[in-house]
Amino acid sequence: MEKVLLTGGAGFIGSHTLVELLDRNHEVAVVDNLCNSCEEALRRVKKITGKNFRFYNADIRDRAAMKKIFAENKFDSVIHFAGLKAVAESCRRPLEYYDNNIYGTLVLLEAMRAHGVKKIVFSSSATVYGTPEKLPLTEECRTGGTTNPYGSTKYYLEGILTDLWKADNAWNVILLRYFNPVGAHASGLIGEDPKGIPNNLMPYVAQVASGKLKKISVFGNDYPTKDGTGVRDYIHVVDLARGHVAVIEKLTTAGVHIYNLGTGVGYSVLDMIHAFEKACGKQLPYEICARRTGDIAECYADPSKAAKELGWKAEYGIEEMCRDQWNWQSKNPNGYDAK
Repeated sequence: MEKVLLTGGAGFIGSHTLVELLDRNHEVAVVDNLCNSCEEALRRVKKITGKNFRFYNADIRDRAAMKKIFAENKFDSVIHFAGLKAVAESCRRPLEYYDNNIYGTLVLLEAMRAHGVKKIVFSSSATVYGTPEKLPLTEECRTGGTTNPYGSTKYYLEGILTDLWKADNAWNVILLRYFNPVGAHASGLIGEDPKGIPNNLMPYVAQVASGKLKKISVFGNDYPTKDGTGVRDYIHVVDLARGHVAVIEKLTTAGVHIYNLGTGVGYSVLDMIHAFEKACGKQLPYEICARRTGDIAECYADPSKAAKELGWKAEYGIEEMCRDQWNWQSKNPNGYDAK
């Protein structure tokens, strides 16, 4: 059993990882400033698991708050989710992304170092690969050449964490490069609940299906793909959460460890829309729009390293992803807000 701090633990991936950690009897504390999440998610995690945990409503950029959290707990490791995460928004608000994602991580790392906590699992992203040099993407593929500030924050932070290990080889740094998490917990109690208009495809599709939004905007149908729309490696959020548990339990040696967490299968935007139509039993209106700044044509993983070294691989496919996302959306049409 490890004592783990989850930054951003009330968010979409964080809340699902919290469930999996508690189910495996790890002791967890959560810090989240709730800027794009909701405390109700944490209450529902307690309902799902029947277990308790500490919650700190705090911003990781707040040095005094971080000092207090580390003083009150003896953590073995940190899983670092906290960060702004929308590609298009990052192109409009780069300074906010650099401040939140990079400065916030530096404050966190300083607190960890001061308290002798030297194991960090970092929520990175496939965006660090920029425009892929080849597909599927392996962990050895070139990184950099990122196409948006969000991706750049992840790329720079991977470099900062690697430099930290080079300076002090006692650190255990795990960089998890996510592809596109979707779906929800099978209970329908927790799921993705973006504030305002969703930036990601699947919550948008789900809100169109529930009648909350009128139609889906498909950004670009002139990419060099099978149907002209962007292709991504969508992964069920529960599979992704279990990947974090595998890392916490199996990676005990210091070093810099890098893993792709994806399925290895690329689905187009239209593939996802049509799969969701099957799940919800209705036809969904969509319109083709201009390409979105910062987007690339295709991105999907070679996840074989994680299978070989961690014994982890994605179990759920596109049908389960859409089924569980629709189950969450139909039970919670306004997300965690009951109104």
